[in-house]
Amino acid sequence: MAIPVRYSVQSLRARRASMLAAGVGIALVVFVLAASRMLAEGIKKTLRSAGKPERALVLTNTAYAEGDSRLRQSVAGLVAAAPGVKRAADGAALVLGEAVLHVWFPSQRDERRVASVQIRGVTKDVFAVRREARVVEGRAAKPGTDEAMIGSALVGRHRGLALGQHFDIKKNRSLTVVGVFSSEGSAFESEIWADLDAVRSSFGYEGYLSSVTAELDSPARFAEFAATLERDKRQGLDATLEPAYYDKVSENLSSMMGGLGDIVALIVSFGAMLGATITMHGAMSRRRREIGVLRALGFRGHVLLAAFILETGAVALAGAAAGGLVASLTVFTDFSTNNFATGQELTFCFEPSFLILAGSVLAGTLVGVIGGFIPALSAARTNPVRAMRA
Repeated sequence: MAIPVRYSVQSLRARRASMLAAGVGIALVVFVLAASRMLAEGIKKTLRSAGKPERALVLTNTAYAEGDSRLRQSVAGLVAAAPGVKRAADGAALVLGEAVLHVWFPSQRDERRVASVQIRGVTKDVFAVRREARVVEGRAAKPGTDEAMIGSALVGRHRGLALGQHFDIKKNRSLTVVGVFSSEGSAFESEIWADLDAVRSSFGYEGYLSSVTAELDSPARFAEFAATLERDKRQGLDATLEPAYYDKVSENLSSMMGGLGDIVALIVSFGAMLGATITMHGAMSRRRREIGVLRALGFRGHVLLAAFILETGAVALAGAAAGGLVASLTVFTDFSTNNFATGQELTFCFEPSFLILAGSVLAGTLVGVIGGFIPALSAARTNPVRAMRA
């Protein structure tokens, strides 16, 4: 006999409340799983989008991130003279020597909460090398002044970080925010950019740089560029292409976020699976006489099993789809956390994708089906005579 689909549909309608409870559990599983994966992808995208394949980053060979590196000012000249460095129309090498440090800011909403914001000391050529960055409000900071620009992700998050306001970077030394810049959603949008000498003199960093960034004629010239700089072991330099650097500093944070989300999703999955089992067991117990009648009418056990699995799968799929839909709405929110690799507070968005949502919905549906399988199997084996006598 064919699967009694009509009977299954009527059964779902008659037990809407219990099925809704099971569906909500499945929706929660999918939401947690999808949101954690989207969060991890958002971190990777924010950091990786800061790296361009034609740019190389030079640090000390003992540094993990820019904030750990300390180079002498003369290194900028060595990088500018290295082979493969691209030059502007006037013949100047497209090279940036920068100081990367951190300033603590209280939250705009809660003064008791403070965060480490990365401040980057830059030169007048910063927009010539980082062409993806552009001023979206106000104007660019003038070189040699106590002016600063802030990334668009910082606006409204911390006290003093808004257009026209000022903030202290040391006692009796403040910077005025004259512009807001964007950078294609990259990690730079979570930074403050100010004059290199103003930053270095405020932190006692005169004569030193954290990193030197060079634009290359082509990524293919990187090996020659790196070999030249790393040849002199006394300098202790290490060169890497920007995408490789940002992959490295994003990996731990994104893995941690994804891992924590997976653990929570696993715990919630057990709860949802148990809920589905209890719900289906209760439903089958109440339908014992109905199932006995179906068996007496000639419906074989495997046909009824398929019908019961169809019911459970429909509930699980509906709950999973709802969870995926809610998870996709997180794209309209942003999230901030400390990136332990760089020491800065990083603001990023959830990054949805078809694979993440589809995989999460599939996982949620399987959780529901597995949870309902044992009660369905037990019900499909019901003895019709005993069921109708009960």
